[in-house]
Amino acid sequence: MNSLKSGMILLSLVAASACGGEQPPPATPAEPPPAVQPPPPKPVEPLKADDGSKAQLNIAPDIRRLCGISEAEALFDFDSSKVRPGDHPVLDKLVTCFTTGPLAGKTMRLVGHADPRGDDEYNLALGGRRSSNVKNYLVNLKLPDGQAETTSRGEMDSSGTDEGGWAKDRRVDIVLAN
Repeated sequence: MNSLKSGMILLSLVAASACGGEQPPPATPAEPPPAVQPPPPKPVEPLKADDGSKAQLNIAPDIRRLCGISEAEALFDFDSSKVRPGDHPVLDKLVTCFTTGPLAGKTMRLVGHADPRGDDEYNLALGGRRSSNVKNYLVNLKLPDGQAETTSRGEMDSSGTDEGGWAKDRRVDIVLAN
């Protein structure tokens, strides 16, 4: 029993000495790796007037007829997905037509499209931004928010095989929703 007691004491002393004493200094954190810098953007070449950068605001014939919009007025430039000042007159006519004109109270559906050169997900998002930007412009002109629905088809309906055809693929279709 004495040897058992002695063994227990010895074991306690070894454990106490292992736990006591100086503790090692805390580890210093390693220097963070240098931030990775993205490559500089490639310079963007200015677009030429006839390079096919025009997209169509494709207004359904019944809307054009009822709102007094000519086919020539239904074309406008998109700079990516932005509504440009030259596009305002035809969009202004749509707001008047859908608020106080023959289509007052009706709902329009804005369907964004893209050409097939980006990947599917990107083109679907781009078509969505195009239709949303047109809707935002219309709503800012006092079209009630509920009178314009947006959606995107991305590149699903694209048919172009060159710049002229791709330009026709980059559009927002405006149709009656109800």
